Amino acid sequence: MNNRNRGKNTGDDTLFGSEKQINKLKLAVEDMKYLLTREYPEKAASDLVGNRYRLKTRQIQALRGASASAVQLHNRELKHLEASDLNGKTIYLDGFNVLILLESLLSEAYIFEGLDGCIRDLSGVHGTYKRVNQTLKAMELVAAFHQKNQIQKLIWIFDKPVSNSGRIKQSILEFAEQHQLNWEADLQYNPDKFLAESSELIISSDAWILDHCKEWFNLIGYLITEENISVNLIKTK
Repeated sequence: MNNRNRGKNTGDDTLFGSEKQINKLKLAVEDMKYLLTREYPEKAASDLVGNRYRLKTRQIQALRGASASAVQLHNRELKHLEASDLNGKTIYLDGFNVLILLESLLSEAYIFEGLDGCIRDLSGVHGTYKRVNQTLKAMELVAAFHQKNQIQKLIWIFDKPVSNSGRIKQSILEFAEQHQLNWEADLQYNPDKFLAESSELIISSDAWILDHCKEWFNLIGYLITEENISVNLIKTK
């Protein structure tokens, strides 16, 4: 393994590291919710709010991730399950979403708790996935979750068009075999659509998936609390 990680970008401490900037983001999220609830398009709403608070690009990215309309928040809450509901369940994981988010928080990048309670970061796949120093630890955390909650089966879903998706699928299966975990991994051309239309329980922080899936679990929030992980978490409400 090399020295890659998914830590902070240069300038992130300036954008997110002070109480002044965090309070500004909270106000922006409040305004964004107001506009989304009144059915403003997300792009128009974030442009308006971004201009009002003079937000930089990465702050606007955080704003979008943290925000939702009142209807979206209500519907997501209705479909959210607690850890006590998971015994014996089969769960589908949004593979890159879960892995990259865990790698980011383990790398001490800034992560954000949205209005829906979901944790999100500012990373992305961008066509190619590369393992980092924290990848193995991320898998270990998911394994701990699986075993503690007596999950029947975890099925990791990865984006087939992303370079190295086949390689990380193989790594997941090898890890599961070594630790005697009932895991499967699958590649899908459109994993968001696949997960959203599944009748199974979903783990993802992707807003579109959460709006369309049948039921979901907030794995990252659970792990931060349950495993007492030290993180750079910014709460937006």
